[in-house]
Amino acid sequence: MTETDYQRTANKVSLITILVNLALSAIKILAGTIAHSQAMISDAIHSASDIFSTVVVIIGIKLASKAPDKQHPYGHERLECVAATILAMVLFITGLGIGMGAARNIFNGNYNNLKVPGIWALIAAIISIASKEGMFWYTRHYAKKIDSNALMADAWHHRSDAFSSIGALIGIAGARLGFPIMDSIASLVIFIFIAKAAFDIFKDAMNKMVDHSCDEETERHIYDCVMNNRQVLDIDLLQTRIFGNKIYVDVEIQANASYTLEKAHHIAETVHNDIEQNFPRVKHIMVHVNPAAQEK
Repeated sequence: MTETDYQRTANKVSLITILVNLALSAIKILAGTIAHSQAMISDAIHSASDIFSTVVVIIGIKLASKAPDKQHPYGHERLECVAATILAMVLFITGLGIGMGAARNIFNGNYNNLKVPGIWALIAAIISIASKEGMFWYTRHYAKKIDSNALMADAWHHRSDAFSSIGALIGIAGARLGFPIMDSIASLVIFIFIAKAAFDIFKDAMNKMVDHSCDEETERHIYDCVMNNRQVLDIDLLQTRIFGNKIYVDVEIQANASYTLEKAHHIAETVHNDIEQNFPRVKHIMVHVNPAAQEK
């Protein structure tokens, strides 16, 4: 996939996300206001924050897609991780505001003054759950297709919104059954889901910012790919690091000590091309050839 296709796909998904969140935010705020549901208004704020988050994702992907230049010879992929980090922070701050408001209602103890949510809040919660779960699978599909960290973070943002709407649905239903405090408890549960999603997004972005190695399965496949070359006698070193959504590989191989420089270079080039062809996420490979120890 070319960088143009990558960006076009990401922009298409992000635009649909923005339109869906605009519609959901309007529906939730209207329903929450009419039905007197704090949980639904909190959920509406969560959906509204998604719009800002998606804009951050669009900017991050656009910057990450820039070609390498003199100042950034290894490219700009890590800017996607920066976008994901900002998204996590916005998500947590949004959730914190919701959680603090809910906690105040719970600990004030004056539950009789809390209004019972109307039926429109229930309907809005059901619409939100179905819409956000659908957006999760839609965004996740394209995030995997173009291998985008920021887009995957946005997908989990949708899932957290679906969970928060489930919490709102339970709270609203409980309040309508005669337990008004359940509406505020639902808002507090929504905060917990939001905070968990923010932490997971932040952790994943940090792992990719600090040159975290690939998982063992990927490294094992790379090892097998190198050893499939009959001219490679052994591997002295294999290191991988994740750079944004790309992988960098450093490998030291053993070859017959009697080979000419030209022959050793050809082996290294073949190993390089084999890895590049079999692992689309690998952006850069450094192959070093060591002479194999001579048997006495």
